[in-house]
Amino acid sequence: QVQLVESGGGLVQAGGSLRLSCTASGLTFRQYEFGWFRQAPRTERQFVAAITFSGGNEYYANSVRGRFTISRDNPKNTVYLQMNSLKPEDTAVYYCAARHMSEAASYNDNTSYDKWGQGTQVTVSS
Repeated sequence: QVQLVESGGGLVQAGGSLRLSCTASGLTFRQYEFGWFRQAPRTERQFVAAITFSGGNEYYANSVRGRFTISRDNPKNTVYLQMNSLKPEDTAVYYCAARHMSEAASYNDNTSYDKWGQGTQVTVSS
């Protein structure tokens, strides 16, 4: 069975940094593309970043571009989200998601991802 497990969330002051990790099991890691999404209370889930199966291309939401970096380590079956210059607006539950490399939908389409982790809380204080 497929399992995605996020870690690295926590409480940080504005301007600080956090590094989220997503470790996958039960799938052929190199054949999957990964995305990070987030959801704040009373809001819809938002796209944050995505990375292709080869790691050669990265995509970011405008709100995080220049501050967040997504990467993957295929031998470790792990995807990372380095978050710098954090803002209170970044506060949310962050979810790791995976989809097969054959998926043709846009990387920011959450419905195209069929594997999801349980999420990790990120709280940024003023």
